[in-house]
Amino acid sequence: MDSPISGGSESTHRLTTARSSFVESFRSVRLSGIRIDKEDLKRRILIPEYLRIAMRDAIQSKDPNVGCENLNSDGVCEAPEAPMVVFVNSRSGGRQGPILKSRLQDLMGVEQVFDLSVVKPPEFVQYGLACLENLASLGDNCAKETRGKLRVVVAGGDGTVGWVLGSLQELNKQNREPVPSTGIIPLGTGNDLSRSFGWGGSFPFAWKSAIKRSLYKAITGPICRLDRHVFSYHIPLWHVLVSMPAGESVDLPYSLKPTEECSLDQDLDVEGKTPEKVTCFEGVFYNYFSIGMDAQVAYGFHHLRDEKPFLAQGPVANKLIYSGYGCTQGWFCTPCMSDPSLRGLKNILQLHIKKANSSEWEKIPVPSGIRAIVALNLHHYGSGRNPWGNLKPEYMEKRGFVEAHADDGLLEIFGLKQGWHASFVMVELISAKHIAQAAAIRLEIRGGEWREAFMQMDGEPWKQSMNNEYSTFVEIKRVPFQSLMISGGD
Repeated sequence: MDSPISGGSESTHRLTTARSSFVESFRSVRLSGIRIDKEDLKRRILIPEYLRIAMRDAIQSKDPNVGCENLNSDGVCEAPEAPMVVFVNSRSGGRQGPILKSRLQDLMGVEQVFDLSVVKPPEFVQYGLACLENLASLGDNCAKETRGKLRVVVAGGDGTVGWVLGSLQELNKQNREPVPSTGIIPLGTGNDLSRSFGWGGSFPFAWKSAIKRSLYKAITGPICRLDRHVFSYHIPLWHVLVSMPAGESVDLPYSLKPTEECSLDQDLDVEGKTPEKVTCFEGVFYNYFSIGMDAQVAYGFHHLRDEKPFLAQGPVANKLIYSGYGCTQGWFCTPCMSDPSLRGLKNILQLHIKKANSSEWEKIPVPSGIRAIVALNLHHYGSGRNPWGNLKPEYMEKRGFVEAHADDGLLEIFGLKQGWHASFVMVELISAKHIAQAAAIRLEIRGGEWREAFMQMDGEPWKQSMNNEYSTFVEIKRVPFQSLMISGGD
């Protein structure tokens, strides 16, 4: 049978993909012939001290009005060219986060570098930015200009980047534009969001000498969006709403939060029973949502890393641990004693989608043997791979697919079988199991013999309890707001 993947340069592409992470580590060390002076860099990004202190006090006191007595309305103070704040995940980067934070604080104001274990992104939005806005409304032109020019850099993995971006999106909902544009210092294991915007798949080995370059790129890099025609676009955003029977417990990742608004689309009849009372939580993702074995492995890896931090010494070590953990979870070898009916996702869920330009829900069969389902947006998954692949025109026509682009308003849904299948997909020897392209997704998850399911969004996994009597629902829809990203590409 003919392969659905286009030929031609595929072998070259596979070789390039295999070498990409290693090459990126060295390439990002280069300063491209530009000598970056520390004092000049600091001058361009350092926020005036009175504003830094005001924001710090507002965040610590959880009161955006604190610091307004520092009003500067005489026009003497000037905002820097590119005022900047940095969020650092101290658990990322082989536990080098604290050292990185110290280096960043040396290059910019101490109050401009936030350790995520101390200051959460929603707190920065609710109190720090609001403090600048309050000062600006009182006639402080320096505060107004600083707020308007502000850029954000996130030092962490995909989950950390998504958490910060999702928090900044609250500004859109509250009509508090502009939303600061965001750059990335990749410290995670996969760093697929970082790859999508030219910041590379890993931070370089000589990372200390590369920090100035990263900040310089965050100053000079163009604001970009992913678009097939112009390199100046916004990153698309997808909203996830989970509705579960009240009384069930779930340990939410940072990317999710409880919500009182639990309005699922009523145009679709449900297969199972619906409880009278429900608990709902919501979040956003930029790259992918998945359910199944890949999320279970990610969940176990996260907990193992937290319990034994000495094992997490960097992206390479993390990937080795990740692979080894996948072997222990039965993805590569399902125990013979396991009930075969429990091995596939089709036994616990119903999948419905809305296609492009359609308001009708359509039920999509889940192929047998599929143990992970992924809804992919930016086409970087598993450390830079594209499991959807570059499909042949005749195959797309036969399946009713269109060419995949990040700005097309569609998610590519594919399935992975056992670990061997996933491994071959990741090295692009075979393609994933193409399931559908969707503008909206509804998952109805049933219990039965299964007591729990595992899900993840942009690398942030959680364990979802399942009820034997009532269904749990996951609904995914596109958000009208978009995030501004700084291009890290040369």
